[in-house]
Amino acid sequence: MTIASLALSRCPQLLAGALVLALTACGGATSPQRVDDAQSLTGAVTATVDDATVHAITDDPQPAIPATVTDVQGTEVVVDDISRILALDLYGTTSRIVFELGLGANVVGRDSSSTFDEIADATLVTPAGHELNAEAILQLAPTLIITDTSLGPWSVIEQMRDAGVSVVVVDSHRSMDNVDEITRQVGAAVGLSDEAERLAERTQAEIDEAVAEIAQIAPADEGEKLRVAFLYLRGQSGVYYLFGEGSGSDSLIEALGAVDVASEVGVTGMKPMTDEALVAASPDVVLCMTKGLESVGGVDGLLENVPAFAQTPAGTNRRVIDMDDSQILSFGSTTPDVLRSLASALYGVDL
Repeated sequence: MTIASLALSRCPQLLAGALVLALTACGGATSPQRVDDAQSLTGAVTATVDDATVHAITDDPQPAIPATVTDVQGTEVVVDDISRILALDLYGTTSRIVFELGLGANVVGRDSSSTFDEIADATLVTPAGHELNAEAILQLAPTLIITDTSLGPWSVIEQMRDAGVSVVVVDSHRSMDNVDEITRQVGAAVGLSDEAERLAERTQAEIDEAVAEIAQIAPADEGEKLRVAFLYLRGQSGVYYLFGEGSGSDSLIEALGAVDVASEVGVTGMKPMTDEALVAASPDVVLCMTKGLESVGGVDGLLENVPAFAQTPAGTNRRVIDMDDSQILSFGSTTPDVLRSLASALYGVDL
């Protein structure tokens, strides 16, 4: 069943709008219709990116190696061998960029967030969640590690440097605003700056297209825009975070034509969630990661463990949208499809 049909089954009043969409599609029209009653939707939805296939910018990359790179920490790194690459971060972003630059065959391992089909069989070097394992890394004999500060412990990275491995550190911040810059940083590390520029331009064009499509269906009236909160949930650890301004999720929510309520009430970065902040934010919809929602026992568990959630419109209407942990905040080439899938769940219309 599609996201839209799930939403329609919960909210029959959108059926007429869906029929209009279907009829215009049959007539060859391509412009989706604006949805002005999205606040009437109820129920939880899992948003998915069904096709996350890697589309390399080139099939025959010619890296300019050796290369001297100054990384984001100001460290000058000489990269003279890219035959065995590890690209590791919390989001799975850097590994995918390496594949899209045409160097997938050079990648010898992966982090737990890198789950796309082309890398799925690579050796896992973060067997304990998001913790780097020095022994697992050294066994792969990498010649280049591309990483950021989102994984730890950092002493493992220092150990790799001491072992003679070239380590290039890229920006750890992820948002709609720096997808192109992360791509360029990874490209520079593997001697493919020109290819990285082309990839960045392609990705940005696809993101712009998705945002434009969403703008056609999102409510135009500020008062009708959905109020959305991003919650980071780890029920087994009792961890509940509200993501706000500068966290990356704020830019995602804005691109969806919605209001980031955490930023609105003054939450910056990633802060422990308080009952007061959640009630004050009064979200219509909560976004979260799929495993996070599972860890609290689904929507029922969230209502039980976070009583303040029940006091919000999102809690009253069970409006929770979850998406795979490795996709929702990855901010890369899958972002256009992530946006379309989340927008479909928000507005009850397939894009």
